[in-house]
Amino acid sequence: MQDICSQDMPQRHWLPLAALLTLAFATAVLTGCEPAAEERASAAASRAAGAARVRPGIEVLLDDSSHLVRGRRVGLITNQTGVSSDGVSSIDLLVAADGIELVKLFAPEHGIRGAAPPGEVIENAVDEPTGLPILSLYGDTRKPTPTMLAGLDALVFDVQDIGTRYYTYVYTMALAMEAAAEAGVRFIVLDRPNPLGGDHVQGNVLDPQFASFVGMYPIPMRHGMTAGELARLFNQEYGLDAELAVVPASGWERRLWFDETGLSWLPPSPNMPSLESATHYPGTCLFEGTNLSVGRGTDAAFQQVGAPWLDGPQLAERLNRYELPGIRFEPVTFTPRDPADGKYNGVAVQGVRFVVTDRRTYDPTAAGVAALVEARALTGDRWEWRADHFDRLAGTDQLRLQIEGRRSPSEILSGWAEPRNSFQRIRERYLLY
Repeated sequence: MQDICSQDMPQRHWLPLAALLTLAFATAVLTGCEPAAEERASAAASRAAGAARVRPGIEVLLDDSSHLVRGRRVGLITNQTGVSSDGVSSIDLLVAADGIELVKLFAPEHGIRGAAPPGEVIENAVDEPTGLPILSLYGDTRKPTPTMLAGLDALVFDVQDIGTRYYTYVYTMALAMEAAAEAGVRFIVLDRPNPLGGDHVQGNVLDPQFASFVGMYPIPMRHGMTAGELARLFNQEYGLDAELAVVPASGWERRLWFDETGLSWLPPSPNMPSLESATHYPGTCLFEGTNLSVGRGTDAAFQQVGAPWLDGPQLAERLNRYELPGIRFEPVTFTPRDPADGKYNGVAVQGVRFVVTDRRTYDPTAAGVAALVEARALTGDRWEWRADHFDRLAGTDQLRLQIEGRRSPSEILSGWAEPRNSFQRIRERYLLY
């Protein structure tokens, strides 16, 4: 491997969950998952001076690592998030670069411009500004074929991930790495920040029996890694054997959230409008496997969940009794308009809004589990599981079965720690920042 960086729940359950999460956070501080005092002081100084200046991998490539692609025929996997810090498309930058021949583009889910709804098949096309062919990696073909890679010397990946296991972009990357290895084509990841920072690892670890395109490998719901770091892990731990180079994002540190990088947020997909939505996504995405809305068709997708028959104020009251760190729940009414998931179009929905009070102590996966447990208890016969999809997202059938068995959130979460700790030991070997 080449790498340039080388029902109702008794109240007795509420306080134990808060205690469990508080203990987990305290343990993270003691074991180095939280920055030391001097690092926190440095972070405060940095925030006082303004957002950090982070340069994405495309800039680093062209400034001082162009030897990786110079004189080579290059294919590029990208979308609207593949831009420089001043907003210039990586496509345009590579077309204009001396000594680099960009010959093919490859589109992941949502398409090269990121506008297609989730699950919509992406068709082959032509990029009008450049005349380059756009080959789809989200349709009948998800792994590049030998024909698609014919004539290429290097395949480059430049897409902004959001740090959550369910997002498909990193699995497009993994399949492309595998194909590149088989074709003898160098694979290069132009790295970008993890928008949620890189300090915290949260949620359960996927059971390989439930592997799918929303979770191919046994990683946690919130993995705390960049796409480049995941590429290193996938390549080594799962035998992809690509000739891999990762071009790092200059200036990024693990403590930095996206709004501390100086970079502009470009929605990576139609229902990821903001960093706030991405912050809750590791937990609220699980509701996609139920008949509750996650706010698709509103301006706050994944920041709220609900249904027309749900008692939002009661749900918010129940959830706030847990006193989960860094989060409060507010009753909300919202009306989805043309939601991509088809849930409750034009119908007023009642539910709860997730409101972060301290993102450095917030565990969205724990909040998501508590919300699932309490919403299920309140809903009764109106509740529906979309079982196959829920289990794919959860990476197991056990979460659904435990909720149906009226297990408390603290009981559920306690079983996640050991596999996650094992993952973190593996993860350490592949971190770049």
